Amino acid sequence: MLDVNKIRNDFPILSQKAYNKPLVYLDNGATTQKPQFVLDKINKFYSSQNSNIHRGAHYLSEQATAEYEKARLTIKQFVNANHLHEIIFTKGTTDSINLVAFSYGEKFVNEGDEILVSEMEHHSNIVPWQLLCERKNATLKVIPINDAGELIMSEFEKLINKNTKLVAVTHVSNTLGTINPIKEIIRVAHKNNVPVLIDGAQGIQHTKVNVQELDCDFYAFSGHKIYAETGIGILYGKEKYLNSMPPYQGGGNMVDIVSFEKTTYNELPHKFEAGTTNFGGAISLSAALQYISNIGIDKISEYELDLLNYATEKLSEIEGLVIYGTANNKSSAISFLLDGIHHYDVGVMLDKTGVAVRTGTHCNQPLMKRLGITGTVRASFSFYNTKEEVDILCNSINRVKQIFS
Repeated sequence: MLDVNKIRNDFPILSQKAYNKPLVYLDNGATTQKPQFVLDKINKFYSSQNSNIHRGAHYLSEQATAEYEKARLTIKQFVNANHLHEIIFTKGTTDSINLVAFSYGEKFVNEGDEILVSEMEHHSNIVPWQLLCERKNATLKVIPINDAGELIMSEFEKLINKNTKLVAVTHVSNTLGTINPIKEIIRVAHKNNVPVLIDGAQGIQHTKVNVQELDCDFYAFSGHKIYAETGIGILYGKEKYLNSMPPYQGGGNMVDIVSFEKTTYNELPHKFEAGTTNFGGAISLSAALQYISNIGIDKISEYELDLLNYATEKLSEIEGLVIYGTANNKSSAISFLLDGIHHYDVGVMLDKTGVAVRTGTHCNQPLMKRLGITGTVRASFSFYNTKEEVDILCNSINRVKQIFS
């Protein structure tokens, strides 16, 4: 079992108060807090090793470059990639998806082709494919969901065909908490010779990810969702695709020989890492994954599932509260509405009691249209949250109901 009190002590921000109330931070789907272990690693790097990477012939540059490439190795091992050069540093999940949409799209997508996404996707896994389809005169097709917030797999199998060039789906819905059957999605897609991109922004921190076991072709995630800095992310891509895709951006480091007549490009992974990357962020991500690994992702998953089940039970007892997303297989997020009270008003009132939640569409406007609502209140959990905090959330919701009644 996890020692949650010990874990909470690792996160300095959790000891704060908000409006003289104990801070109950339930907005982990938006960004996670940072443990002291990560903060110390960042401070040590900038205090004693900071220098531009892959550039200098001096001591500090060699130190910084070694730390950066060591971070790549940590990430490779964390997701069990086959090759080190299959790990590309990006700015985040959005940047990773845009990289694939541009580079894979330039190489493999033509007029009349189709891209499949699901009805529950974040805007970051919709808009890049729309831009690609506009450039290439291709078509975006949508896998529907049922009322519980689960993909209708029979419809997916009908949609995939000889014109499908890529399937792009989320691992875990950021609004519904649904854990998609990505292994089955990949199996079906590969049976039709179609590659698959997984948006792992809400999956990587809650469950073990083994890209070789999944056999996904691309997997994207962000550092700030898994206890590291903002502005750093990862694209895992199979070597065969990354080698064949053209560069996403031009600049320093991604080149081999440059002339005004022609430029040749660097080998993987540097071909996709133009300019000075966020090497400090890469080191923070490496530290975060070390921290997670020391605790154990399986233990984290087990604890968070227990917390989710407890929260679901307690919230379901509140009269007039409706939960959106009732899939059988869920991760640590609950979206809900209180009858007759706007989601924003609920969020503001909860904030005054020290409870931090997210309100709005959660960058899921097509999903909200499917659900017939304008937005929700979302409580998203981490392994540093507790059942006592869930109780505070429920008590605060009941106070909101009393005030508005």
